[in-house]
Amino acid sequence: MLTNAPRLLRNLFKFRALYLMVLFPAAVLIFNNYIPMFGVIVAFKNYNFVDGILGSAWAGFENFKYLFQTEDAWNATRNTVLYNAVFIVLNNAVAIFLAIALNELRSRRLARLFQSSLLFPYFLSFVVVSYLVYAFLGGYGFINKGILEPLGFDPVSWYTEPKYWTVILPLVNLWKQVGYAMILYLAAIVGIDQEYYEAAVIDGASKWQQIRRITVPLMAPVIIILIILQIGHIFNADFGLFYQVPLNTGVLYPTTNVIDTFVYRGLLVSGNVGMSSAAGLYQSTIGIILVLATNFIIRRFSKENALF
Repeated sequence: MLTNAPRLLRNLFKFRALYLMVLFPAAVLIFNNYIPMFGVIVAFKNYNFVDGILGSAWAGFENFKYLFQTEDAWNATRNTVLYNAVFIVLNNAVAIFLAIALNELRSRRLARLFQSSLLFPYFLSFVVVSYLVYAFLGGYGFINKGILEPLGFDPVSWYTEPKYWTVILPLVNLWKQVGYAMILYLAAIVGIDQEYYEAAVIDGASKWQQIRRITVPLMAPVIIILIILQIGHIFNADFGLFYQVPLNTGVLYPTTNVIDTFVYRGLLVSGNVGMSSAAGLYQSTIGIILVLATNFIIRRFSKENALF
């Protein structure tokens, strides 16, 4: 052990620049992701600010009953899972299509313009997005005044009709998120060796056959990894999308209420930190179970495409 000490010190000095580069990200990871895990015990306590985490009385699994004892809780859970399932299918399908289409553009300048245009919404705050959506769907918005009324249709009160939001929310999420996924898939396509396509052209393969037989199969590892990670978050909802975009309108709760907004509103009413902690632990636990299960299924069929 002692004989290896000088070699260890020499390596530390030799690669000091690399170790310094790793030091800050490692510190952020430890302080942001691992040290706060101690707070998980709040989910099992009747937490109060006077006694603190350690001094608060234990509550067992009482806080978790909050997530299952009412019809609203089950409705929020159902909405969360169904919306995320739609998001996974729709966003990935459109992102793959756009990535392939952009890769086929001959004009690189035009391709970069489309990339920037599609990626820009990803960086917008949902507060800004909510105002943009309201500009389209409000009583005097573009949809009513610019499309429906000129065509002779009656204006629609979008913010009082829950049924429309099962379509509006997926479309808003698609518009905002698809650019980021598209960039990841485009990077995977760019990394494909061009010799595959040259050989396919020599064999007389059409463009559609090249996409179906070369592009999509070689994109499969990236597609699978992204889908596995998204499945891990299927019990987590984007709070901004479901709270800000519908403007927290009570009449829309049947189709816009998800676990995150349900817990947030419950926390505002009761102030019970233990219940919100229980919801976060529940979401994380289900998420890791789904990731492991999905990866296990993929590994059974294709080991090289599994995440681990």
